[in-house]
Amino acid sequence: MAQINPYIHFNGNAEEAFTFYKSVFGGDFATIVRFKDMNFEGMPNLEKEAEKIIHISLPIGKHSVLSGSDTPEQLGRHNEQENRSKILLSTESKEEADRLFNGLSAGGKIEMPISDSPWGAYFGMFRDKFGFEWMVEFVPKQDG
Repeated sequence: MAQINPYIHFNGNAEEAFTFYKSVFGGDFATIVRFKDMNFEGMPNLEKEAEKIIHISLPIGKHSVLSGSDTPEQLGRHNEQENRSKILLSTESKEEADRLFNGLSAGGKIEMPISDSPWGAYFGMFRDKFGFEWMVEFVPKQDG
């Protein structure tokens, strides 16, 4: 079965953001590649951004990977307050949902506090301090 793994872009602070995400999720980076590590014919001159991240990935749980990069300044800046797609985290317990919600929302803006929802999930939404929107849910298994 195919998997969906989010790939998110930053305005020069990918390393800071991924260090923060790693502090919440745990684990180790599977990949970190900087612009200075890239050298191929036709590669634009990115000397000024040599230490920025061209690719970083953080495995999360057994099957998911969060990946991202800095966008070179010559390609323009991302509007960090635009309505982007949300990243949905489905957890195995309320405790895990609380830990991830509280950790990732630190310094950000809570849009919907995490609590029991009318549709049966334990659910909350926020925008993290880097401008990315997250939803965290725990859906209890139904007997039957």
